[in-house]
Amino acid sequence: MEHRLRHDPSKNLVGFVVDDVNYAVPIARVKEIANPGQMVALPDPPHGVVGVADYRGEVIPVLDLRARFGLPTAVATRRTKWIVVDAAGRLMAVVVDAATEVFGTGGVDLRPPPSLARGDDLRGIGGVATHNGELVFVLDTARLRDIVEPLAAVGHIGQGTRVTSLPPGTPT
Repeated sequence: MEHRLRHDPSKNLVGFVVDDVNYAVPIARVKEIANPGQMVALPDPPHGVVGVADYRGEVIPVLDLRARFGLPTAVATRRTKWIVVDAAGRLMAVVVDAATEVFGTGGVDLRPPPSLARGDDLRGIGGVATHNGELVFVLDTARLRDIVEPLAAVGHIGQGTRVTSLPPGTPT
């Protein structure tokens, strides 16, 4: 008899690390965790958007959380991942230093994020959980959508938009 893994409903968050800080996104919003792929840079993108990529026939924005959070650029390693998320109906890849694990809140509701006044809207933090004794900041994917909407408005991303080729000299 073959042993099958079944989804554990108590594990509702996908964890990742950016600059030694623990973050997570709701597992229901995660489409895939992937190795970084080819990307095309855009002129004058929204803060933190480093380009667009072809994801299964759809052009999606690539959001680097280090850039978004004002952190120094890090050299990509084998652990660097793209977490492809559904951000309120719009797919996007979120660049993280490393994906960690799938875990749950143990039935405890998320606590509200601390108000830091300046920049609260830039962080996109929807709540705070505790896992293994450490704070985990849970991203609100709907807020991430707001970041990339200007790209959709000008036709750089979305259904029907395709990356056909990389211009010479485009960083990947």
